[in-house]
Amino acid sequence: MKKRKGAESGTDRKAKRVDVPAAAAPPEEPACSTYESDGRVAKQPRVIVVLERACLETGKVGSEHVLLNSDDHGNFLRKHQRDPAAFRPDILHQSMLMLLDSPLNKAGLLKLFVRTEKGVLIEVSPQIRIPRTFRRFCGLMTQLLFKLSIRASNGPHKLLKVVKNPVTDHLPPNCRLVSLSYGGRLVSLPQYVPALPQDVPIVFVAGAMAHGSVSPEYPVDETISISEYPLSAAAALARLCTAFENHIGIL
Repeated sequence: MKKRKGAESGTDRKAKRVDVPAAAAPPEEPACSTYESDGRVAKQPRVIVVLERACLETGKVGSEHVLLNSDDHGNFLRKHQRDPAAFRPDILHQSMLMLLDSPLNKAGLLKLFVRTEKGVLIEVSPQIRIPRTFRRFCGLMTQLLFKLSIRASNGPHKLLKVVKNPVTDHLPPNCRLVSLSYGGRLVSLPQYVPALPQDVPIVFVAGAMAHGSVSPEYPVDETISISEYPLSAAAALARLCTAFENHIGIL
């Protein structure tokens, strides 16, 4: 029998499962086979983004395991004394679509990590094409939390994988860490970006949650605000990518 691509490897099968009961069987997601690599060659990233406090938590609703969200599982969450307003994986979906579709990423100059509220660290390949619909995105993330990795259907490399904490172990040495917060020092990105060091990668830490602020467990060099108005995560990251694209000259 032909071996199905994207199957869980022996190493992944022995790894500790996260966010879900260890005995649960992973749900089938037929759409997985369509997650293909775009074949672009990875370059040294100029900008690295770490999305903190992303809400990715699975639960058994009825007979299936799903990615919990406030719209579809409000009653289930209230029954288990959880605040539905905190379960917003759509924020991560919007942010990932914006980042991975940006010309900065298509030029090979962007790297992305996601860290969940429960501390699960996910490395995202710049070559992945995130599902456009929220339902399929939920299916992909549920499968990732069970299998710990998602492989490309047209190649051997992993497009998403759970990696060990802390995130600083996966960052380049001597990189500059900058946290994005509405309460930070207000800067104008067209002036701020050209003034950054040109010889080291810049790491931006942003929140992917509905409310609150990000307090990384690792030290950052500075905290900045990029607008005098509160922005959604996707809007803030769009401004950030555009500023670097204009500075570098990516059309």
